[in-house]
Amino acid sequence: MAEALVNMLPEKAKTKNKAIYAHRNMKIAHLILAHKSPKQLARLVDRLQHPDADIYIHIDRKVDEEPFGGIFERPNVYLVKKRIKVYWGSYRIVQATLNGFKQILAAKKSYQYINLLSGDDYPIKSVQHIHQYFSDNPDRIFMEYLTEETEWWDKVKSRVTEYHLTDYTFPGSYTIQKLMNSFFPARKRPESLVFAGRSQWLTITEESALYVINYLRNNPEVAKFFKLSWGSDEVAIQTVLYNSHLKVKITNNNLRYIDWSADDVSPKTLNMDDAEKLMSSPALYARKFDMAKEPAILDYLDETIINKP
Repeated sequence: MAEALVNMLPEKAKTKNKAIYAHRNMKIAHLILAHKSPKQLARLVDRLQHPDADIYIHIDRKVDEEPFGGIFERPNVYLVKKRIKVYWGSYRIVQATLNGFKQILAAKKSYQYINLLSGDDYPIKSVQHIHQYFSDNPDRIFMEYLTEETEWWDKVKSRVTEYHLTDYTFPGSYTIQKLMNSFFPARKRPESLVFAGRSQWLTITEESALYVINYLRNNPEVAKFFKLSWGSDEVAIQTVLYNSHLKVKITNNNLRYIDWSADDVSPKTLNMDDAEKLMSSPALYARKFDMAKEPAILDYLDETIINKP
């Protein structure tokens, strides 16, 4: 009805109001992977609230869901129903993400973007700015990736060339893993894929989420390959999209501020020393934060961004 009324306006007003109408309907589905800190997660959810945003949360099945219960009393916040036990570095992180994608797609709400976050993330731009940004940049895939020619891949190529049983938790799995890598030849890439990856956190379209789901279902040997890799959350989805017809839509920028200066395995926990860098960054989100240890930086972001005139 509103769009029909816009079409009755003079051409100049029509163009302006169509832009406003499109922005107002730029729906985003935030998918958050969480396993701790219910209060910090609730704070993140409150910062993401917007009339055109829904929030889906996967709570690690290893933890009690009850402390997180109050979060789901908020409007437009949904628990990912198919919860799984997640282990660091395992394919189960990818599976938890795929489970979230499937529930989001099943909702049939026509989201323009699906935004993957962790419970340790936090916006460093206002929610209005974030929605406007995605409205101004439609139909893109925002993900960070490095390819096999880079120094980073030299460091991590054993993730995909060796066997890893991180996805399996039976007794003696590590011993068996060592034996496999001692006697078996190096693993071969499936489907001649070119590996690409770095950060698991990304923002993609419904089209690209559906493509990843269908590709891994229709190519079980690829899914199996990544299940026997380490850190596949940083490689699997990125590699599938990089090797697809959707590659032309990829922007090599995941819109996250992440400081790797302390450790190449885990990013720095941000604090007030990082305030100036956060405020000058063009990124939309940053990670990682710890409200229990460094609450001041979150208070500062709220005061500076939310309460900004």
